[in-house]
Amino acid sequence: MNDKQQKNRYAELAEKSRRQHIYQYTDFLTPADAADACSVVPEKERAVFGGAQNCERVIVRYGDPADTGFEEPFPIAVIRIRPQHARYAENLTHRDYLGALMHLGIERDILGDILVRETGTYVFTEEHMAEYICRELTQVRHTSVCCEILQDVPEDALPRLEAESVIAASARLDVILAKVYHLSRTRSKELFAAGHVQIGGRVCEKESILPRSGDIVSVRGYGKFRYEGETGTTKKGSLVLEILKYS
Repeated sequence: MNDKQQKNRYAELAEKSRRQHIYQYTDFLTPADAADACSVVPEKERAVFGGAQNCERVIVRYGDPADTGFEEPFPIAVIRIRPQHARYAENLTHRDYLGALMHLGIERDILGDILVRETGTYVFTEEHMAEYICRELTQVRHTSVCCEILQDVPEDALPRLEAESVIAASARLDVILAKVYHLSRTRSKELFAAGHVQIGGRVCEKESILPRSGDIVSVRGYGKFRYEGETGTTKKGSLVLEILKYS
């Protein structure tokens, strides 16, 4: 589905919400797609949530509470996944969990953020898939796991954003990546050429791009951060850039 078709789909959901006076929901969206989904209606006719504060992947809800006459929670569940025998568990990554979930036949847009923590891995998912995941997900790589649906989101499951200032000669994205992840400029450029850099969930191959405040940058194998913008300059004329690193 191309961008125009997707926007038309969002507009159809919004119109159905107005016509039937009910809430309508998208699937989980990347930041870029969420911005497109939000653009089809005024702010009062939409809400955005990913299951917890600072989630990257979110669902857009269409509907004005003043029009529908009621409030309704987002149909999002959070699942905690833990190894059955911690002593023998592998060191599993975000990619391992995502791969195991998609191996069950689950589409990526049914899943929100996946947060790997010491106390377990937390998966935000559309509510209707939660019981299926808990029943069918028994192994991640070679590690046997157990799943449970939580009533509330634990504090340690919340996405964490850590502020960090970097000093750079320019605000080009390849320069920023080199500073944030302590890479050579050559290695930074290679990541763009390999399609490993995304802005708002979309691949970015233009290394000279100047990110905008609020852009979420993901770098495969390194992590992701939210670019906040310039906060000043040094005495030597370098830029002081503020980022928020996801952890």
